[in-house]
Amino acid sequence: MKKLRIYVDTSVLGGCFDHEFAQWSNRLMEEFRRERLLPVLSDVTAAEVLAAPHEVRVLHEDILVLAREILPVTEEVLSLAGVYQARGVLPPRFHNDMLHIALATVAEVDVLVSWNFRHIVRLDKIRVFNGVNLEMGYKALMIYSPREVVSDESE
Repeated sequence: MKKLRIYVDTSVLGGCFDHEFAQWSNRLMEEFRRERLLPVLSDVTAAEVLAAPHEVRVLHEDILVLAREILPVTEEVLSLAGVYQARGVLPPRFHNDMLHIALATVAEVDVLVSWNFRHIVRLDKIRVFNGVNLEMGYKALMIYSPREVVSDESE
C-alpha cells in the first residue's frame, strides 16, 4: 500500500508541545518515525519555525531528517497563492497560510494537516481554496487536523 504524503504546517509541530493538541501531533510524529506516513515540509515551515520556541525548532530538525520532500516556494506556488488572495479567501497578512495551501496543492500531497482552525481547517475556507484549485487546473486538496489522520491506538 502506498504511504500517504502528509504536508505538515507549523501549527502541527507546535502542537506537540501544546496540552490541547499534543496527543494527536505526537502520534502523527510517531507515524512519521515508524515510516507509516511520509512527512512533507516546506521552505515556509522552515522560515516560520525560526521564530518558534527551541523545542519546536529541535522537532523540526528531527522531522527534516525523515522528510523526503522539502517544497520550495516557486513562481507557480506564488501565482496560486496570489489567486487565493485576489479572491479574498484570506486577508493579505495571512499570506503564509495561503502559501501552505498552494505548496501542498502544487505538490499534489495526499493531505495537508494543520491545527489552524481559523484559516485552514475550516469547511468554508477549504471549499473556496478547492474551488480556486479546480478552476486553475489543480486537484482538490484534502485538509484535516492530525486527529483525523492518525490511527486510533485501539485499532
